[in-house]
Amino acid sequence: MTTNLSVTVNSAKYDIPDVEPRMLLSDFLRDRLGLTGTHVGCEHGVCGACTVLVNGDSVRSCLMLAVQANGADIVTVEGLGSPEDLNELQAQFREHHGLQCGFCTPGMLMTGEDLLRKYPLASDDDIREGLSGNLCRCTGYQNIVVAIRSAAAKRTEKAS
Repeated sequence: MTTNLSVTVNSAKYDIPDVEPRMLLSDFLRDRLGLTGTHVGCEHGVCGACTVLVNGDSVRSCLMLAVQANGADIVTVEGLGSPEDLNELQAQFREHHGLQCGFCTPGMLMTGEDLLRKYPLASDDDIREGLSGNLCRCTGYQNIVVAIRSAAAKRTEKAS
């Protein structure tokens, strides 16, 4: 038994037939849509590498079934910007060396984007708490925190 799935991903509308009811959103994005920027790490929702935005909220795509996203608006890391046209957060990650191996980076970016949209992030502790569900084994987090703080400052400047 399969179902049809209708979603908007990175502003593109998709109507996909024959989706298995037990297919995870992470597998749907990677295997059916070819959006491999969403990384799959632990497959238990612990590492945060698979984080995407669903209807504006950060979600662990390895914990959500694709059919639960029917009708949803999804943003993956590919929807933030491109190598030629980085969004502000991506640019700050590059400027402040907020990545090393890059495996956690998509999830960090998507979580960071969610934090920037919703919270004032008045201190580094606020940023660290917001990132507490994302694991990185390379960076020590400091440069990621600096990059998000810098992106928050730039967004505040633009809003003024």
